[in-house]
Amino acid sequence: MTEIFEVKALEEMPRAFNYLIEKINNLQETVNTLRNKQQASTSPRWMNIDELCAYHPSHPKKQTVYEWVSKKTIPYHKMTKELMFLQSEIDEWLKRGARKSEEELLREAREFVLSKKGKEV
Repeated sequence: MTEIFEVKALEEMPRAFNYLIEKINNLQETVNTLRNKQQASTSPRWMNIDELCAYHPSHPKKQTVYEWVSKKTIPYHKMTKELMFLQSEIDEWLKRGARKSEEELLREAREFVLSKKGKEV
């Protein structure tokens, strides 16, 4: 509930100023907290493979993620020797339904055609 502060006499002015200063400090603290939360949510979030497995809705095993990486199905970055995943890219990948890229589909079609050469279809 909001407190109302009334000044009825000149002698109460120092107390009124202290009250205003305290309220302004509280407001500034609240603004800073909200600003920090907003900045934290807009900065890119990097995940290692364990964090990705926990974040992904199906909670895949590490081996599954390694297979996705080897087939280049999932967006990833290699930082030094560690695989890293950018949450915004993973979110976009999940929204697309983790569908294969055009390049992947063409490669698979070529492999299929080559496997059928020389065989009766």
